[in-house]
Amino acid sequence: MRMLINSPETVVADALRGIAAAHPDLEVDVERRIVVRRGAREGGRVGLVSGGGSGHEPLHAGFVGPGMLSAACPGEVFTSPVPDQMLRAAAAVDSGQGVLFVVKNYTGDVLNFQMAAELAEEDGIRIEQVLVNDDVAVTDSLYTAGRRGTGATLFVEKIAGAAAEAGAPLEEVAEIARRVNAASRSFGVALSACTTPAKGSPTFDLPDGELELGIGIHGEPGRERRPVMPSREIARTAVGAVVEELEQIAPQDGPVLALVNGMGATPLLELYGFTADVCAVLAERGVQVARTLVGNYVTSLDMAGCSVTLCRADEELLRLWDAPVRTAALRWGA
Repeated sequence: MRMLINSPETVVADALRGIAAAHPDLEVDVERRIVVRRGAREGGRVGLVSGGGSGHEPLHAGFVGPGMLSAACPGEVFTSPVPDQMLRAAAAVDSGQGVLFVVKNYTGDVLNFQMAAELAEEDGIRIEQVLVNDDVAVTDSLYTAGRRGTGATLFVEKIAGAAAEAGAPLEEVAEIARRVNAASRSFGVALSACTTPAKGSPTFDLPDGELELGIGIHGEPGRERRPVMPSREIARTAVGAVVEELEQIAPQDGPVLALVNGMGATPLLELYGFTADVCAVLAERGVQVARTLVGNYVTSLDMAGCSVTLCRADEELLRLWDAPVRTAALRWGA
C-alpha cells in the first residue's frame, strides 16, 4: 500500500488537523468531526449544512465558507456521518433563521440526516432538507434507493449558499436548492478502481484495457464495461446520457452550467482535453454552455476517471452561481 498516511485509523482525523492548519478561517472540531465557517451565526443568515463519507474531497469540508456551506460533517471513509455530528453542526450555525441540510442520496446519509433533523427540531431549530439525486447512470445501486447524488451537490451547495448569503429566508433557500437538483444530471466514468485506506487494495476489479461507464463515487457498478476509448468517445457517451434526460427539463433551449469533474487521480491536462471534447459534443447538440468548471471537486479517493454534470440554468441561477464565494476549494468574486 502506497499512501501518504500515518494509519488507516487516523486518516480522517489527520486530514481535519491539516484543514485546521491550512485554513484558520474555519473552526475545525477534530474530535467531534465538524468543520464550521468562523462567525457562521453572524448576520442572521440561514445555515447550510452538508456532509458524507470522507474520500470525496474537497466535498464537503472544502466548500465551507462565505457564499457556500456554513458547516460540513465528514464521516469515516465512504461512511455516513452520524446524527450527533449533524445536530452539533446545525446548532453551531443556526442564527434563528433555520438550517438547510443538503443530503446526497445514499441510504446512510438519508437516514442519519433525517434523524438529525428530527432531533434539531425538538431543540427548536427549523430544518429543511434537499435530497441530491442527479446521477442518470443507474436507478438503484449498492448504496441507494433511487438515483445517486454526485456532481450536482456542488451546484446545489454553491447556488443555495449564495441565496442564503444574500439573506433569503429558509423556505426560499430550500426551494432554490431543489430547483438546482431537479435541473441537474450527471454521468461518471472510471478508468481505474479506487483504494480505501482500510482495505489497501482496489475496491473492485477493473481489468487493464477496460473502463466502466456510469460508475458511482464509491466505485459502485455502472451501466456497462467497454474497452478503453478515446476521450472524444467517452465524451459522446457521457454527454449523450446526460442530455437525453436534460432535454426533458424546461426550458429545453436554455443554457447550462457544466462541471467536468475529475475522480481524484486524473490530471488537469487530461481533464481539459476532455472538456474540449465535452464542449464540442454539446455544441453539436445545440446546447449552450453558460459557465464551465473543471477540476477535481467530487472525487473517489485515487480513482482515475471523470464525470460530467450539467444544470439547466435560468438568469437567477446564473446570478447566484456568479455571486462571490470564498472557500478552500472555490473562490471567486469580491
